[in-house]
Amino acid sequence: MAIQHAVLALLARGPSYGYQLKGAFEEAVGPQWGPLNIGHLYQILDRLSRDGLVVAERQAQPVKPDRVVYEISPDGRAALQGWLNEPSPRSGGFRDDFFLKVTAAARSGASDTVRTVLGNQRGHLMRELRNLDGLRRRADDPVVALLLSAASRHVEADLAFVDDAETALLADGGALLATLAGSPPGLDGSGSGAVPPVSGPTSTRAAG
Repeated sequence: MAIQHAVLALLARGPSYGYQLKGAFEEAVGPQWGPLNIGHLYQILDRLSRDGLVVAERQAQPVKPDRVVYEISPDGRAALQGWLNEPSPRSGGFRDDFFLKVTAAARSGASDTVRTVLGNQRGHLMRELRNLDGLRRRADDPVVALLLSAASRHVEADLAFVDDAETALLADGGALLATLAGSPPGLDGSGSGAVPPVSGPTSTRAAG
């Protein structure tokens, strides 16, 4: 789990407590990741503590409630080093909502459906790309700027896939779509599995 190891990396720099770790994580990875949920962070810290990768110590405070400070253990350092030494697989492989949407649109046999799906996604990705570019230009931290640049490259790759899908599915005037609409039946075996045309903007997620 990437966040688990990122927390270990922050603790490798010295002991810390929950809200301090939350701020350090968000500062380190920049705005492209989004805010870290404090409840989720405490769940991660509890798991790391149970697994012996961090040591938790409760510290009394004069006015506020006791604070729990976490420190990385030798096993935690070994786990962190092992994670750093391994390549990172794609987190979701190619099981993506948009890929499924393209499949459904293509097998509907309707060119308008395909155009709507691809056009909505292209508009979404272009807005995302502009937002990332603006964030990157304003980033003061060189690592954050690098992460934002990487996020932009992912979006650019997704845009290239939209272009590829448009060329493959629409360039022949609908002949391929007609073939796809007539090939294999739906999962229940009752028909072509075609879906009706869609219209108007839809909420989509970037592929990748």
